[in-house]
Amino acid sequence: MTAFRTLLVLIFAALTTYTVLVIGSEGWNLLGVFFADMVKMQWPGQFNLDFMFMLTLSGLWVAWRHQFKAAGLGLGVLAFFGGALFLSVYLFIQTLRAKGDMRVVLLGEARAQG
Repeated sequence: MTAFRTLLVLIFAALTTYTVLVIGSEGWNLLGVFFADMVKMQWPGQFNLDFMFMLTLSGLWVAWRHQFKAAGLGLGVLAFFGGALFLSVYLFIQTLRAKGDMRVVLLGEARAQG
């Protein structure tokens, strides 16, 4: 579990640093660039579409894990828009709460108990 948590911290640190640098040089126009690449029907757009579907699955999993309750829906939206930056923090916290029990991390406490 220590290796996994270390990976999560490294992902968070690398992505935060990269994001700050990109915002500094490119500004906040992520969505314009993101969707413009998709409209071009080239490889960057294909990657963005694939990534958006991964974000969708991540958001749905987080919401499902919280049984689609209000907090879970909110966390699902954060997972969709926050990507790996959100998910690295979320999973780090969940591994601590679950005391390393990956069944609880993956299913949520209610489903893991039942």
